Amino acid sequence: MSGCTNCSTGTTAVGGCQNNGSCGTSDCNKMNAFDWLSHMGIPEIDKFDIAEIKFKGGRKDYFRNSGLLPLTTGDPVVVDVPNGHHIGYVSLQGELVRLQMQKRKIKNDDNILSIYRVATQKDLDKWQEAKNREIPTIYRSKQIIEELKLGMKLSDVEYQADNSKATFYYSADDRVDFRELIKILASEFKIRVEMRQISLRQEAGRLGGIGVCGRELCCSTWIHDFKSVTTSAARYQNLSLNPSKLSGQCGRLKCCLNFELDSYLSALEDIPNVEKPLLTEAGPAKLQKTDIFRRLMWFSYNDDNNWHSIDCDRVKMILEQNEKGITPFNLKQDKAFEGEFDQSKNNQDLELLDKKFAQSKRKKKRKPKSRKPNMTSGEAGTARPDQQEKRGRNQKSNRNHKRGNKNQKDNPSQIQADNGSQGPKSKNDGHPNKRRRPNRNRNPKNNPNQGKSDDN
Repeated sequence: MSGCTNCSTGTTAVGGCQNNGSCGTSDCNKMNAFDWLSHMGIPEIDKFDIAEIKFKGGRKDYFRNSGLLPLTTGDPVVVDVPNGHHIGYVSLQGELVRLQMQKRKIKNDDNILSIYRVATQKDLDKWQEAKNREIPTIYRSKQIIEELKLGMKLSDVEYQADNSKATFYYSADDRVDFRELIKILASEFKIRVEMRQISLRQEAGRLGGIGVCGRELCCSTWIHDFKSVTTSAARYQNLSLNPSKLSGQCGRLKCCLNFELDSYLSALEDIPNVEKPLLTEAGPAKLQKTDIFRRLMWFSYNDDNNWHSIDCDRVKMILEQNEKGITPFNLKQDKAFEGEFDQSKNNQDLELLDKKFAQSKRKKKRKPKSRKPNMTSGEAGTARPDQQEKRGRNQKSNRNHKRGNKNQKDNPSQIQADNGSQGPKSKNDGHPNKRRRPNRNRNPKNNPNQGKSDDN
């Protein structure tokens, strides 16, 4: 018995790949069903003889096991279809099939076709050859549709296992005349063509994908009957009526809007209905937001930006007081404080954060000064004029300083003569390596003795 061709298990695996739909390839994880009655000992005489068979894209149908074949969930079987035979996998059997047929309102009569046999390796090989034609057929068919300029969208093609018929699934907003298209497709692929129109939700279920929640699409995993979804479900859940956020991959409203609607409706029973602003001495309070599960309601005075949160019990109390003609001091107190009440304390945390980020300024980081290496004679010509002038002054002062030190070393007697003419010698006078102190009183105004003769 062969296993799943898309998994790593060998061909001797019993009942498919035995991964219970966790392999995530092809149709293994589409429309899975758990047989929770399989471990119970049900008499063989009373066993239901109809099995549920799953085909490509999660499509399921019911066939009668007239030959009482020993079937296991995941076995490939050859079933009877109009004008030929097809291959599918056993998805469910037993008493759960009876319940599913009652749910889908399918009658247990002679219209239910039978199961021929368990598929052999020869049947699977022939079916695989037929499936290999599907992708080239889709591409070529889309080209033909564009040439004929038909207002339809081709989503999938399914070949029958006996390679005698191909079913083309398409979606369209208006009615399409595809009689010419059928003739071209039949002559192009040498096969009997069947056109089947599906809705956009069914198209998304066949193609599959990942939703915004991070999980696989519900329409491709377990939903088989689609109910209408209205915007009132979004209003009850306090969701913004944004079509881009409320629509799914099919372009219609998300099916998950109906899943939690009952929980929201039960929670809304304890939420008071505020149709008009609450009357307080601080001013009329208008409802801005409601947290249904936390039972909190936010109000603002005179459409102010500061919102004040109170619980639903307090809102009911204020509504009762307003009906009696009583006006409370504000949303939280019935009577005024002895001192002044600061209403800005409700949003004190937000104001502190605003001040923090408003006062904080980014300090500019100082760039480290890069020390430039000494320029060579070739680089000197590329320096700027101010740098060349500054470098010339430094070199000139260095040459004068060296020339003065050299003259002092060569003629020490001249140093003594100079010192003797000015006055008595100091301790450092006459030393060739000591520098002479400069005369600070060079200005004649600051030196009264300057300009007088020695005789006076």
